[in-house]
Amino acid sequence: MKKSSLAHRLNTPYIVDMNAAYTFLPLRLKYLRSTLSLALFVTASIPCRGGGGESVFEFLRIPMNARAAALGNTFLTVRDDPAAIFSNPALIGTIKKPAASLGFVKYLMDMNAGYACYGQSLKSIGWVGGGVVYMNYGDFTETDRLGNIIGTFGVQDIAVTAAYGNRWEALHYGAAIKFIHSSIAECSSTGLAFDAGIVYEIPSENILLAASVSNVGAQLSPFGDSRESLPFEFRVGASTKLEHLPLTLELDFHKLNESRENFLDHFSAFSIGGEFVLTPNLRARVGYNNEMRRELKIGERAKLAGFSTGFGISVSTYAVDYAFTSFGEIGSLHRVSVGIVF
Repeated sequence: MKKSSLAHRLNTPYIVDMNAAYTFLPLRLKYLRSTLSLALFVTASIPCRGGGGESVFEFLRIPMNARAAALGNTFLTVRDDPAAIFSNPALIGTIKKPAASLGFVKYLMDMNAGYACYGQSLKSIGWVGGGVVYMNYGDFTETDRLGNIIGTFGVQDIAVTAAYGNRWEALHYGAAIKFIHSSIAECSSTGLAFDAGIVYEIPSENILLAASVSNVGAQLSPFGDSRESLPFEFRVGASTKLEHLPLTLELDFHKLNESRENFLDHFSAFSIGGEFVLTPNLRARVGYNNEMRRELKIGERAKLAGFSTGFGISVSTYAVDYAFTSFGEIGSLHRVSVGIVF
């Protein structure tokens, strides 16, 4: 689908305002169509301009993996899954055998996203892995000052990650480095970021405790004259496997680094997930993301926004995961991931 610009209705210079452009990312999808139409228009002769205030590369917050999405993005303590390196690089140290995972998301407004990753242990070294995440926002109509169509342009994001993890007794630790590239028409930006995390096991209680920091870094080259901050995030989480039920419960607190009006508001961005082991080859999942529900509430209506569900099927060394995520009035997303153990 070609998305049209409304540039001919404006009396402002035709530039790419990155601060406005990135507000169309998830959790602000109710403003998607109008923001894209008003913000994403360019001409060949006028340079890009950097925005201010909002962080850049917001796509890094999106859970691409179907298992993570089904659990409401509650993924700080999920073991033996290579896709967990995008949430907490310490978890790469829980991979038992070499494993790979890849997935695809058909996002709203004809946007496409996906990922691929791999992890394995190396004797006397630890665990290593890598992955790539991408997002393509589609094609947009380019107009001149008078509203005449002069072509089209695209918008893409990509991040390439390399991770390392190890363990000391009950403590898993890990770190990752990622190179980020984003482009809007002829304008582009690059960045370098680091992630780090820990996971502590309490086997006698079937409890895992975790913490991670994500996107510590900076823009290497901005879209314009000014650099923008990366979407830095500090998270903590815990999970427990119930003793008499085939159920693992997980709880994560997100964005603990962000300023809030009062202390309790720091814990309002939380997510809860549950994974049921129905048979050795079948798992059912359900999740809830409180911040997503609050952000996607339109007036007094939210419907099922913030809720998610899904399942996983494993056959031999292969696994297929599916997730359904509700965006309330806006719509819903379907994610599919495939994994293989070598």
